[in-house]
Amino acid sequence: MHDEPDSELELTSALVPLFVIAKGRALPAEHEYEHTTLVTAQEGTSAAARTLTPEGRAVMELITDGFLSVAEVSGHTRLPLGIVRILLAQLAEDGLIFVRNPVPHHQRADRELLTAVLDGLKTRFGA
Repeated sequence: MHDEPDSELELTSALVPLFVIAKGRALPAEHEYEHTTLVTAQEGTSAAARTLTPEGRAVMELITDGFLSVAEVSGHTRLPLGIVRILLAQLAEDGLIFVRNPVPHHQRADRELLTAVLDGLKTRFGA
């Protein structure tokens, strides 16, 4: 017998079930973020961020300097989109993040109006 652990049995990465990361929570109905929803950290939340889970801290570090979409946060953290949405909902409930929902399709600018403005600018300034 030898006292050294078998190298084949060593874990090289954390194997944490996703429900543990989400603390067993489901996504609340009021926080059903689209993948294009933008999030950023509120000012002065760095002290509170130190008490978060490792995944929560990773999300806060990503969004501290500016807005990222929910999909970008998911990509950078390599967590499933659903888990990121639950983490963001927890952070929003704690008042640590600011959420900017995408502009609804019916409120977006009229394409014909934008084309007319662009044509007018080209005529005026020659491009």
